[in-house]
Amino acid sequence: MNQSQFLEPEVTIVVVPRERFSYTRESLESIYENTNYPFKLIYVDGGSPTHIKNYLATQAVEKKFQLIRTDHYLSPNHARNIGLRQVNSKYVVFIDNDVVVTPGWLQPLVDCAEATGATIVSPLICQYLPLHTEVHCAGGESGVKVETKGETTRRRIIEKIYKQGRKVADVRPQLQRQQTGLAEFHCMMVRTEIFAQIGLLDEGLLNTKEHVDLCIMVNEAGGTVYLEPESLVTYVPGPPLKWTDLHFYMLRWSDAWELASLKHLRDKWNLSEDEYFQNKYKRLGWRRDMTIVNPLVRKIPLGKLGSRVVGKILRQIDKVLNHYLTSRYAKKYLQGLPNQIPPQQPPTSTMTASSQS
Repeated sequence: MNQSQFLEPEVTIVVVPRERFSYTRESLESIYENTNYPFKLIYVDGGSPTHIKNYLATQAVEKKFQLIRTDHYLSPNHARNIGLRQVNSKYVVFIDNDVVVTPGWLQPLVDCAEATGATIVSPLICQYLPLHTEVHCAGGESGVKVETKGETTRRRIIEKIYKQGRKVADVRPQLQRQQTGLAEFHCMMVRTEIFAQIGLLDEGLLNTKEHVDLCIMVNEAGGTVYLEPESLVTYVPGPPLKWTDLHFYMLRWSDAWELASLKHLRDKWNLSEDEYFQNKYKRLGWRRDMTIVNPLVRKIPLGKLGSRVVGKILRQIDKVLNHYLTSRYAKKYLQGLPNQIPPQQPPTSTMTASSQS
């Protein structure tokens, strides 16, 4: 039996949907099997299919955690804020529903925060299967860089992730607890009191750069971010996806949500619309292409030419369907919320190098 049932915990874990529902069981079970530090858990479930909804309802009763459910899909920061409003502990851990933790993962995060006074503590985050073998994020850099040359001023976003793609076995022995500039929302622990200074998480960022935004705000508020490599977790993205994941996945990684997020990020931090943004606009839909379209194309035995033709048709269908889904969702759930009903097409840059948005 978990000792969190007997002690008043300093940590609340808030679990939110990332991009799919089909890894819910593996993720939740790993938390309860591998966490011996006292904790409360709040699970925010946005629009999961019936079998996941029923599983979570059963688990909430059995494990005595708080389950908050909406019948529609949620953007990540919206879901996190729903959970955050219920938190009254010293620390909150945000963790996505496709993350698997290792034994004893939580204690080092708390130890690091207590020893350093850190505002945010990140574990060593890994990616993909097999579990806990490939690094996704071992700290990094974030911020806004101001470049002035003559009369030209550019404000550029800083986002750099350390050690991504490296083998854990190669890099972990070299890592130690250290201050860093970036943490990922796959899993991070935050000192709750910071939200009295910076407010809730920014829901204008619908699907991208939420972690960069938070790290910049924490830094501007005088807080610090630390990496604690003694804590190890792994996020497991699709593919494969279940059929019941597809609608949420398409909305979560929609062109419209990404465009709205990039525009909001640009305007919020007064960034120049430079090649960083132009490259993002060119790559809209790449996750859907990789996870949905390409696997379908590979299943069709029509040769290279046939595959190219089918791929082109499927991508056109994807764009039309994606626009329909996001427009319908926006009209139903996002009316009246600023920066959340985006344009249909990537914005055309009308800014010069010296312009600031």
